[in-house]
Amino acid sequence: MRSLALLCIAGLVLSAGIAAAQSSPSSQSAAGQQLDILLAEYWDYFLAENPDAATRTGIDDFNDRLPSVTVAAGERRLEMARSFLRRSRDIDPSAFSPSGRVNAELFDWVLQDSIGAAELGLERIPFNTFFGFFMNALTVSGGIDMDSVADYEDYLARLRDIPRYFEENLDNMRRGSSDGFVLPQIVIDGVLPTLDAQQKDNPEDSSFFAPLQAMSGKVTADEQRRLRAAGRQIIEKDVLPAFAAVAAFLRDEYRASESPGAEQLPNGEVFYAFQIRRYTTLTDATADDIHATGLAEVARIRAEMQEIIAELEFDGDFAAFTKFLRSDPQFFATSAEQLLAAAAYTAKRIDYLMPGYFGKLPRQSYGVIPVPDEIAPNYTTGAYYGAPLNAKNGGAYWINTFALDQRPLYEIPALTLHEAVPGHHHQNALALELENVPAFRRTLGFSAFGEGWGLYAEKLGVEMGVYRTPYEHFGRLSYEMWRACRLVIDTGIHSQLWTRQQAIDFLLQNTALSAANARAEVDRYISWPGQALAYKLGELKIWEVRRRAESELGDEFDLRGFHDAVLSQGELPLAMLEGVIDRYIEEVRARPFYLRRKRLKKPLPESSSSSSSS
Repeated sequence: MRSLALLCIAGLVLSAGIAAAQSSPSSQSAAGQQLDILLAEYWDYFLAENPDAATRTGIDDFNDRLPSVTVAAGERRLEMARSFLRRSRDIDPSAFSPSGRVNAELFDWVLQDSIGAAELGLERIPFNTFFGFFMNALTVSGGIDMDSVADYEDYLARLRDIPRYFEENLDNMRRGSSDGFVLPQIVIDGVLPTLDAQQKDNPEDSSFFAPLQAMSGKVTADEQRRLRAAGRQIIEKDVLPAFAAVAAFLRDEYRASESPGAEQLPNGEVFYAFQIRRYTTLTDATADDIHATGLAEVARIRAEMQEIIAELEFDGDFAAFTKFLRSDPQFFATSAEQLLAAAAYTAKRIDYLMPGYFGKLPRQSYGVIPVPDEIAPNYTTGAYYGAPLNAKNGGAYWINTFALDQRPLYEIPALTLHEAVPGHHHQNALALELENVPAFRRTLGFSAFGEGWGLYAEKLGVEMGVYRTPYEHFGRLSYEMWRACRLVIDTGIHSQLWTRQQAIDFLLQNTALSAANARAEVDRYISWPGQALAYKLGELKIWEVRRRAESELGDEFDLRGFHDAVLSQGELPLAMLEGVIDRYIEEVRARPFYLRRKRLKKPLPESSSSSSSS
């Protein structure tokens, strides 16, 4: 998974990705100038409406507040989105430059998504097992460069705003509870421990106090004492009670659903169809077609897994082998430090190989960081959280060190390829460095592209020589199987009346995931309809356009050039990616012969290529 800064997450991620539209030379034409002005206007509007997203993009003008999510605010945003869409479509697209057309098409996608989410009232379900309003609050200091008294005062003001922000979200959930548009009870049960973990006898034990512990030397000792005293009081009187109020609401008032499926909700079929489009960026994908694709991929990957079991001469069937992988001590770290060290070493091995597969590398660095203790028990195995280019830290490759007996070492190569390099960090850091484009494109999140690239990166690791043992190869296949199973399980739960246990059993029967991970994953799919479809469908599309480029360019195909082309425009809807690669193929063919020879790189031999095909 990648960061929600990136990462790319549901409506919040997509909206946060709209983040910026600084004026750029889309075109010298009047139409291009109109579009640039409109994007700049939207950027100013968006910052004011989404102060937490502004902070994540390095804008500090709104660090003292959180967004408003009242019904009136939602209605205002819906009307503004419709207005921006009308104004954008009134500009003659035939007069745009190529870059202007890309900007306009992406802006259209983003606005349509915002409008669709608002019309469906998705604010009535403001969280899932992976992100949401109270989890966002846990990272309110993220991206804030606190050097002055004013910076700390802004932080304290944002903390004071948490009760108001939480209560507005609870009001939206009350509307959902009344309408029947609610989360399943199993999701509520899963997030309650995170809420309960915020209750501290000593406010200084709260993660909210951490920014006040070691304060900037630019702040005097007297001011530090004053700010810490104010922070303790705000955390004790405002913040911790706000978390307790959410927990009490979920326990005592919220009328959760007993069914896990989206289509069982009011207007559920329309809701799930919207989620499919949002997360796959495929306008013609149906739940039935996706389910069939998933079953076919499961069968293909299962055959490859059986080959590895046979290679190891293991005495037992598939179930016995996966039980062995889940339980033998040789496959697990004995300390958090050992697990983090394994991830860090793997990341540096891959860093060494990167120039052979990518012509352009990002300037921003990244680190290996443990998942915060308060969210680790209900969190996924790993994730990526990006950082603004002006931040004091780089991107964060998160490793979950909770329950070490559920974090097998043979999965570390695939996880690192996905979350760090050449996966989410590489892709997102390059997007931040895009030049001569509206700034919203540097942080734009389309799950099918981003997560599809992460899964493509896992398989690319075969060509890169990252996997060293049959167990690590099996770990990669298990991860790929995991994503193929998602196609089956997500559509099964949300359109075919699958039960939670049926989904868990399907995942355990086809992967080496631990029981704890399987439960956490299924609960995530239940709480977040459609997002799990992004990975495999996005990866399949990237392999499709790669094979097309290999076939049409033949000996002129250059893998580094292809990868750079895929990532050259930031995240895109999959249909737009096809256009980018079509133009790349045309550009290669148009090069003078001596330049084409200079870049010559033959495709891999069939034996190697087939191991990476989709």
